[in-house]
Amino acid sequence: MMEAQINKDERIELRVSSTDKRIFKRAQKLSGDKSFSSFIVRVVKKQAEKIVAKNDRIIATEKDREIFFDAVFSNSKPNENLIEAAKRYKSKIS
Repeated sequence: MMEAQINKDERIELRVSSTDKRIFKRAQKLSGDKSFSSFIVRVVKKQAEKIVAKNDRIIATEKDREIFFDAVFSNSKPNENLIEAAKRYKSKIS
């Protein structure tokens, strides 16, 4: 499958130990990536996407938890829709 050409105008520079670089190069060769850069970008992007997805799930979970506990433990009265739903439910189970 042919990937679309993407304009790559950003650059990242980093320093690593020679041991780390040897491991990265070996992994690149074993993975079949054609270039060292494509290997690094692919691996880092995959890991970054996992981290972001996990964070997004945690934030959504925290929001859900907050909404739930606010609804359960707040002193607010039920609205008209909830009152009507309760009446319908009670009439069906009686």
